[in-house]
Amino acid sequence: TPNPSAFGQSVAISVSVAANPPAAGTATGSVELFDGATSLGVQTLSGGSATFNTSALTTGAHTLSAVYAGSTDFTGSTSADYTHTVNAAATATTVTSAPNPSLFGESVTLSASVAAVAPGAGTPGGSVEFFDGLASLGVATLSAGSASISTSSRAVGSHSITAAYLGATDYSTSTSAVHTHTVNTAATTVTVSTSPNPSAFGQSVAISATLSPSAASGDVEFFDGVTSLGLATISGGVATLNTSALTTGLHSLTASYAGDGTYTASTSAAHAHTVNAASTTTAVSTSPNPSAFGEAVTISASVSVNAPGAGTATGSVEFFDGIASLGTATLSGGSASISSSALSTGLHSLTAVYSGATDYSASTSAAHTHTVNPAATATTVTSAPNPSTFGDAVTLSASVAVQAPGAGTATGSVEFFDGLVSLGLASLSGGSASISTSSLAVGAHSITASYLGATDYSVSTSATHTHTVNAAASSVAVTTSPNPSVFGQSVAVSASVTPATATGSVEFFDGAVSLGLATLSGGSASINTSALATG
Repeated sequence: TPNPSAFGQSVAISVSVAANPPAAGTATGSVELFDGATSLGVQTLSGGSATFNTSALTTGAHTLSAVYAGSTDFTGSTSADYTHTVNAAATATTVTSAPNPSLFGESVTLSASVAAVAPGAGTPGGSVEFFDGLASLGVATLSAGSASISTSSRAVGSHSITAAYLGATDYSTSTSAVHTHTVNTAATTVTVSTSPNPSAFGQSVAISATLSPSAASGDVEFFDGVTSLGLATISGGVATLNTSALTTGLHSLTASYAGDGTYTASTSAAHAHTVNAASTTTAVSTSPNPSAFGEAVTISASVSVNAPGAGTATGSVEFFDGIASLGTATLSGGSASISSSALSTGLHSLTAVYSGATDYSASTSAAHTHTVNPAATATTVTSAPNPSTFGDAVTLSASVAVQAPGAGTATGSVEFFDGLVSLGLASLSGGSASISTSSLAVGAHSITASYLGATDYSVSTSATHTHTVNAAASSVAVTTSPNPSVFGQSVAVSASVTPATATGSVEFFDGAVSLGLATLSGGSASINTSALATG
């Protein structure tokens, strides 16, 4: 009794030995109890009975029998088989979770305890399956009546956790009551970093927000002070925004995570990022190069922003010829230029100095060599009057013009030539020079003017100018002395030629009869004759 019993329950098995047929007296001695062929022990009869108590019967049907060994007064006997049934013990399962509540992503231990329900006894073995609602969370093996699993995959909210004991040979199945486990949103932290830091103006900067836990999802908004820089989506716990729009100076950058229903919102501490002015390179060029004296020269500067900086430099550039400033020009599209026609003849070492701006550092170009050559000239010559008469004063005039693209007024001297013979030098004034001469012989003259050049102007020679000198008109007056004369007397016959500069010979005539020749001297010539007839 009891029969049936539960596994582990104490069962009292009673054996009674009676005389057969009935006789006086009570059997003595001992009885051995068997479960099938297995002895359960020996008991001494008392009042003809013995009771065996056991809780070791296994689950199932047992064929019990008792063997009385007999005594002096009683013969031995064996009982008929007696069937005893042992049922599996009922169980009770309980489930707990720790910590409870938990944070999303936090590891939670679900523990189940399975106990035998009286009158059953013992410690159940086997396995327990854990459930979240109808979803299995896993199976764990009982050890000393307990089993547990760990999970970090529960969504935010309330969860109905149960544990189902799957039973064993000696223990029946059981399911725990529902255990409510709460998963709260997990707190997050955000840290901001930038690369590179410091950066150059215009350089692309990667602004990264690192979230903890890294499983957080959604978007992060980046701020420069209170100004939003934009959103970036989290991937692998990191959100990155690339920007090249940060101004020069110190920036206080933060990242704000809005949360995603599983993870709470959070904002990073301020991250200091420095943007330095971008470095620049200035180059200078001239056009045309070489130039002619007086020619307008365009002096240009190009200011480029050096990588990793970017953008177009602004501000102004000052141009220098050696240490002498040529002027300042404002950059447009990274370039600036001035025009100058004041560069002297020779080599010039030109530089351009960029003064910098808020976002761009100053820079000075390498020296650029510019050559100014003397301006080409063209010389023309004229004469007046032309033609002239022998002995006339003739003015020879030269004009020296500066040829484009050169400019200015030529200075220096001009030498005049009649063929290869120099007629003299004259200094230019206002680009012109002249001399006067009355020594040109009768005939055609090839007149040229040769400009001897100057520091800023090249030499040039005029084309040949033809000047014609015609013979001068003359008149002759004849006188005699004495007059009258006496036949046979020597008479001086004199001729005076106008102009007095006339040279050559004079032939004297008496009617058609030649009296002879005389050479002019100082405009006069004379002969003496005594051959004049009376009359």
